[in-house]
Amino acid sequence: MRVKGGVKTNQRHSKFMKLAKGYRGGRGVLYRSAREGVERGLCFAYRDRKARKREMRALWIVRISAAAKELGTSYSRLIDALNKANMIVDRKVLADMAVVDPQGFAQLVKAAQGATA
Repeated sequence: MRVKGGVKTNQRHSKFMKLAKGYRGGRGVLYRSAREGVERGLCFAYRDRKARKREMRALWIVRISAAAKELGTSYSRLIDALNKANMIVDRKVLADMAVVDPQGFAQLVKAAQGATA
């Protein structure tokens, strides 16, 4: 006798169809198209979770650089001064300070430059 496996097939199909909810056209209705779209989307999601980290770091660096230029220094000189002064502040916090608390950022820059001079 042949085993048909209808229950397992339906479970597998419904899993993909649930993930394809909201897709337009055949991708939201037809199993094969839905599976292709979902698998492709999951690949992009995995890739872009890694890319988001790079993009955020680049954004923080741009913000720090812009704030440092207003204070008459460059990004690289600021990071070098912070390292030499043993001030351990990551770029996320520096960028947030530059946007939210410009006076505090200016004091941090002056302290770092004073420690290295």
